[in-house]
Amino acid sequence: MIWLLPVAAADSGQDAADSGQDAADSGQDVSGEGAPMTVLFYGNSLTAGFGVDPDKAFPQRVQDKIDGLGWPFKVINGGVGGETTAGGLSRIDWVLQNRPDVFILELGGNDGLRGVDPGVTRRNLRAIIRRVRERYPATKIILAGMQAPPNMGQRFVTEFREIYPKLAESERVSLIPFILEGVGGIPELNLPDGIHPTAEGHAIMAELVWKVLEPVLKELLP
Repeated sequence: MIWLLPVAAADSGQDAADSGQDAADSGQDVSGEGAPMTVLFYGNSLTAGFGVDPDKAFPQRVQDKIDGLGWPFKVINGGVGGETTAGGLSRIDWVLQNRPDVFILELGGNDGLRGVDPGVTRRNLRAIIRRVRERYPATKIILAGMQAPPNMGQRFVTEFREIYPKLAESERVSLIPFILEGVGGIPELNLPDGIHPTAEGHAIMAELVWKVLEPVLKELLP
């Protein structure tokens, strides 16, 4: 089972993925002996699983892998449709009440689609990473890389693409080079809008995430 976060009150002004489940109690102490460790996916509609069944979205597929191994981790889906890096920064303190042991940051795609200055995107992502580290210094952080569409112009596309590897290096976090590798731009792996992956696309994304996440989780095993 995966936990889905409701939207923090008016912080982002956007709707979370539809769910009948509440997130873990924000005051919950998950550090007790025997409690599972928390893997928090923090992102936009890609993380929320827009347009696919919740059990087919890549965060749930990651939880399935974890459960199959019998590892003591629970995945929380903090994806919000339409989220930008600015919106993500505005609600980060609320989300961090879930006390993540691993924090996967998947934001920036909507900035790229909207032509937000890459410098602004970079600053927002850096601020999110540093806020996580300030609250929970031991939390493992993974940054999911994104690319801007080619119609934004070569200069913009290049500057945007370079945000993620440079930020991962400077902030010393793990990097998923491009979370839509092998999915983006392939019609049969995307919904008719050409932006959001199908269930098959999410399966590929889960493998890309797992390649980076698995060794991080192994380090945390008792």
